[in-house]
Amino acid sequence: MSQNLVSITLSDAQLSAADSALTDLEMQLSSLIALDAGKRRKLLRMGDKSETFCRQTISVLKQNPQVVPPSVNVAEAQSDLAALDRLRPLVQRLLRLSERAEDTEIALGSDAMSVALQGYALLKVAGKNQGLEGLRRDLGTRFAKAARTVEAAARA
Repeated sequence: MSQNLVSITLSDAQLSAADSALTDLEMQLSSLIALDAGKRRKLLRMGDKSETFCRQTISVLKQNPQVVPPSVNVAEAQSDLAALDRLRPLVQRLLRLSERAEDTEIALGSDAMSVALQGYALLKVAGKNQGLEGLRRDLGTRFAKAARTVEAAARA
């Protein structure tokens, strides 16, 4: 039985429209930043409990400006929280769309691989009498395992 998790046809018009929408989205969100892995690891993280602490502390600081030195930019922190609140719903939608796209990509590959494996099994059985043995052998290189001694020597 063939696997068919998804059947999808994307027209040139759909792909062009999606590409244009992504280009527009990238332009609209051009102020988003990218962090390298090292920088990302070093940054403070704001989880659920930390967010409550952060919001309460900034609120108290705003209400009591006499205790805040000029080097602490409470207004910028408030602006950051407001931007975070506006960005989150968009990020959630983008993540859901990205996950669906990745799942569809995996399913399409899996569907194709399932048929290929079934076809390879057919070639192993019926291909001998059809002059397809050489082709089957070439296809079989996908399953060939390299000798561990060769791999170990290559790593050294």
